[in-house]
Amino acid sequence: MEWNEEIDAIGLLCPLPVLKARKRLKSMTSGQVLRLIATDPAAVIDVPHFCFESGNELVSQSDEGETQIYLIRKA
Repeated sequence: MEWNEEIDAIGLLCPLPVLKARKRLKSMTSGQVLRLIATDPAAVIDVPHFCFESGNELVSQSDEGETQIYLIRKA
C-alpha cells in the first residue's frame, strides 16, 4: 500500500511514537496515510488505542522482525 508520510520511531519508547504520529497526522489532509515504524513493545497496544480514540483508521499493523509497521489513514 502507498503512504504519504513516514515516521521512523525506532528506538523511541512510549509515548513518543504515538505523540509523533498525532503531531504529523494533524498536518496531513483527510484520507492521507501515515506509515509509522516502531520498536517499542507497548506500541502494539498504544497505536491501535490511539487510532480508536482519535477516529483515525488503523489500515494495517505488521511485524518485520523486531520492528512494527503501522499504516494509519487520517480521518
